[in-house]
Amino acid sequence: MNRPALLVIAHGSRDPRHAATVRALVRRAGALRPGLRVETAFLDFNLPSVPGVLDRLAADGVREVVALPLLLTRAFHAKADIPAVLRQAPPYLDIRQAEVLGPSPLLIAAVERRLHEAGLTPGDKSTTGVVLASAGSTDPEAIAVIAETARELRRTGWCSVRPAFASASLPRTEEAVRALRTEPGVRRVAVAPYVIAPGRLPDRIAAGAAGADVLADVLGASPELARLLVTRYDGALAARKPVARTA
Repeated sequence: MNRPALLVIAHGSRDPRHAATVRALVRRAGALRPGLRVETAFLDFNLPSVPGVLDRLAADGVREVVALPLLLTRAFHAKADIPAVLRQAPPYLDIRQAEVLGPSPLLIAAVERRLHEAGLTPGDKSTTGVVLASAGSTDPEAIAVIAETARELRRTGWCSVRPAFASASLPRTEEAVRALRTEPGVRRVAVAPYVIAPGRLPDRIAAGAAGADVLADVLGASPELARLLVTRYDGALAARKPVARTA
């Protein structure tokens, strides 16, 4: 088994539910590729760290790694933090940074899975307004991607879909819930957290959903996300773009 190892890089959180959810997702993705070495690392708060895992992979004789940011958009962590830490890897590691998870039809499918698990049926779509509630970002590119994801979700048949943000951007979840209540045709309002794992900002989303009729779960270790991790791994191998090293 000489395939490059897959290193999934998550942000990390003081909330223990975050790391547990990330690890469950990575295990599910690894099960889709028996024999592939799959590792998890965190940028902050949790262990193992990215440098620690890279050093361990190098010590074990691994020479090729695909580093996959466990992020829904290309915001600061994907553009700056992760490339910076990867550039400090052992020099004999060939590292390729995969694309972030979003946008992707698989993410839309995962959101709908969580909405259905929360009690909504396909027959409810035409009378249900959905708040697509993300963590938030100051990066205009990331905000644009969330807005486009909301439009794509709307095209699947929901009565209306509005993006919302737990931090950095507006509107907040509760504001989007109130706005949907005023829209013609909306009989119920659902909040779909567009976040991967539980934590402080997802809890803020849940608090903002108090006025909604339905609150879905975070995306978590859904089969769609597991498939998406493997898809991004394959894409990085096809692209063959190594990480630039420091001089």
